[in-house]
Amino acid sequence: MELQNVQTVAEEIKENMKQVVVGQGDTMDLLMVAIIASGHVLLEDVPGTGKTLMAKALARSLEGQFKRIQFTPDLLPSDITGIHFYSQEKGKFEFRPGPIFTNILLADEINRATPRTQSSLLESMEERQVTIDGETHRLDEPFLVIATQNPVENQGTFPLPEAQLDRFLLKIHMGYPSKQEGMEILKRFKQLNPLDNLKAVIDTEAIISMQKVYSEVEVSEDVLHYLMDLIEKTRNHEAIVLGVSPRGSQALLKAVQVYALLQGRTYVIPDDVKKMAKPVLGHRLVLAKRIGIRDGEVEDVIADILKDVPVPTEKDLVKG
Repeated sequence: MELQNVQTVAEEIKENMKQVVVGQGDTMDLLMVAIIASGHVLLEDVPGTGKTLMAKALARSLEGQFKRIQFTPDLLPSDITGIHFYSQEKGKFEFRPGPIFTNILLADEINRATPRTQSSLLESMEERQVTIDGETHRLDEPFLVIATQNPVENQGTFPLPEAQLDRFLLKIHMGYPSKQEGMEILKRFKQLNPLDNLKAVIDTEAIISMQKVYSEVEVSEDVLHYLMDLIEKTRNHEAIVLGVSPRGSQALLKAVQVYALLQGRTYVIPDDVKKMAKPVLGHRLVLAKRIGIRDGEVEDVIADILKDVPVPTEKDLVKG
């Protein structure tokens, strides 16, 4: 696929999703970034804001397999990955694949599962494979995990460890709709669910093709320096105990390349880096005071970092 065609295809997907989802333009843009960059998404917000609906609308817009897992405390790793069972009919052990063998996996309320079950996703999210009883199984491409979690309910939940959070390319907060959007939601869903009639507008081959071309987006030396200055600042900031890892810096680079492409450009500018800093870096930071930390405080720290790190000027970019 040509670089210029990626923006057009992404717009087609978003327009299709808008038949079901009201508003949430920024969230859709970030989902496009994730799927083109082969990254995973953590949707976090209070119940009833449309997290599951958003994930289903995206899955319906793409021609591929979609599976949903409702995470609960009694969910076992084998319930996700699959098991080997003895077939009396064939007289041998056979592998029964779990729901992780799909193109888009919705991990609903992921923080309700135990850490042991949560960790069963680590290998698949990073390496696109699953190892069961010493046997490795490759996952189909594309493979995208969209996980949801509720940030306000702590009873019966298990916070995701840093290693698990680092596997997510983006963490997205959807927020409440405006009054006008709320009225549109009521009108749209008062009779039939428009999700039932949503059709796919792109096949899996086109997605794989988009995932192969975004790396051609040009990133100048000055923009790379700016990106790394932001990463370094997270490792030296007084409010941060644990800064962004090398995996996080690579994730930011991928995200800004795709975001630039979705804006119709074949090169990255500093504003792309600023735009993607919060959704890519926010969940990778561990602040000095763990008790009572709110996402708003993380956002304040990122805003402080963006304000302190000098931005390359247009003259610098042209020179580079």
